[in-house]
Amino acid sequence: MEFRHLGRSGLLVSEISYGNWITHGSQVEEDAAFACVRAALDAGITTFDTADVYAGTRAEDVLGRALQNERREGLEIFTKVYWPTGPGRNDRGLSRKHIMESINGSLRRLRTDYVDLYQAHRYDHSTPLEETMEAFADVVHSGKAHYIGVSEWTAAQLRAAHPLARELHIPLVSNQPQYSMLWRVIETEVVPASEELGIGQIVWSPMAQGVLSGKYLPGQPPPAGSRATDEKSGAGFISRFMTDEVLTRVQQLKPLAEQAGLSMAQLAVAWVLQNPNVSSAIIGASRPEQVHDNVKAAGVKLDAELLKAIDEIVEPVTERDPAKTESPAQRP
Repeated sequence: MEFRHLGRSGLLVSEISYGNWITHGSQVEEDAAFACVRAALDAGITTFDTADVYAGTRAEDVLGRALQNERREGLEIFTKVYWPTGPGRNDRGLSRKHIMESINGSLRRLRTDYVDLYQAHRYDHSTPLEETMEAFADVVHSGKAHYIGVSEWTAAQLRAAHPLARELHIPLVSNQPQYSMLWRVIETEVVPASEELGIGQIVWSPMAQGVLSGKYLPGQPPPAGSRATDEKSGAGFISRFMTDEVLTRVQQLKPLAEQAGLSMAQLAVAWVLQNPNVSSAIIGASRPEQVHDNVKAAGVKLDAELLKAIDEIVEPVTERDPAKTESPAQRP
């Protein structure tokens, strides 16, 4: 495993991190979830990402139990706050009330005294940014989180939050966006702003929800039991990539992966890691062998000719519109 600094901070994270968005607590049984976490640890992954909303808070609980016998100082545990976690009017958003109550709930479920990174899961347009950042400052200054991050924030939102974070003496070090060969909306605005501000990307869905693994074929129904057939596993989210045009282009990547000595999944993960502003790529898994396969992308260097060939294949189906950042339908 290779390690990178998270943004311009001193915190080192594994190039490949393990996330449990639609697996732990919902898609896979607990024994399988524990086996996947064990596989991640054995492969050298030290960075684990979750959120209070995943599986209705159950994902945090499963991850906390899976990691409870590990040396805490050797792990980087990330979680998030924003999406609804209860029926009440204040069980959502980035108000001071919800942040202060949510961090306590997350720490209890994760069985830890602190998280290494506490992230705003989306931008809250109904709460003053100053209120949100002041609440995050209290979380950090109380020792319940070491660093602050965000997820799917626009360049303008990052620029607005950064001076407040500096004024409040809290380290705003990361953004967690969707990023893959097929979804490059951060490249035009978010990445340049992040490089200027010292913010690193922790990217989710580097395999475009499994589409870049090549297992979905044009003109054919999705394999039984795959993510594209299971509403609980993000079938609605993956649908944007499930067109014959996209799937045909993805199949054309196979010779390039073979040329590089990589599986399709490894090529997809390695591709996002070529971006120097990416600190870590999040992978998920329902089986330990998926972890073992994906971690082989760590440390891989793709040459300029290969990257150009990839661009030529996927460019007609690649999404680059920066306005697609912060889509309300996304919940990674």
